[in-house]
Amino acid sequence: MQSVSETRELSDRLEVRLAESAAEIAAAQALRYRVFYQEMGAKPTQAMRDRLADFDDFDPVCDHLLVIDRTQGAGAAGVVGTYRLMRRAPGEAFGRFYTAGEYDISKILANGGRFMELGRSCVDSGYRNGGTMKKLWDGIAAYVFENGVELMFGCASLPGTDIEALAGHLSYLYHHHLAPESLRPRALPHLRVDMALRPKDALQPRRAMAELPPLIKGYLRLGGFVGDGAVIDHQFNTTDVCVMVKTDLVTAKYRAHYDRTIPGWSEE
Repeated sequence: MQSVSETRELSDRLEVRLAESAAEIAAAQALRYRVFYQEMGAKPTQAMRDRLADFDDFDPVCDHLLVIDRTQGAGAAGVVGTYRLMRRAPGEAFGRFYTAGEYDISKILANGGRFMELGRSCVDSGYRNGGTMKKLWDGIAAYVFENGVELMFGCASLPGTDIEALAGHLSYLYHHHLAPESLRPRALPHLRVDMALRPKDALQPRRAMAELPPLIKGYLRLGGFVGDGAVIDHQFNTTDVCVMVKTDLVTAKYRAHYDRTIPGWSEE
């Protein structure tokens, strides 16, 4: 475990910004491959194996947020964290959103205002600490400010596909963090797994929250909520939930800092 001083020193070496070149996007895709396929046991296509990269049709129309360790390199060589972001206009121009492959998001499309979809978040194994996650969230907050985003959503994953083992997590999310009906996504009927597997009074909310994956926990602490129904993703060896976050708390938390730095939100 890193000490506070070690974590702070690492954070000082890190930069967060959008990818600026094809090489930097390729570095993010290579990082995704290492984490999702080589580490977490996802099943790559042959084309992915050949390139040692995770990629799909969405990559060219998304922005790619990067965390770069400048001691490893100023650009592609230093990529240690990434997040894929797609605003409403590019997504509608493209004709689809990644989340729509698992969820009916028609209510978000109808009522979501200025929204963005998040996905493909991962961090190199040597950088999974508070400093790196703070850099990612700082970058997301700045992106939200610059683009006037009001709602963020995307698929977030619980590890594994054993629904019984995940019953406590899924039930907690359903009973305590279900999205408002006016925005609530619903898992597509042929993919939907019921989340309400345990009665509400049988749960231990504090323990359930503490045991959630850090990314989902982070969304909930920002006031996030989930859609109705989980989806088993056999390719990625995960069970997905649809998470949404209204950006009010993100905006409030980071306004004082970013009012001083926008425009030009790349953190040096």
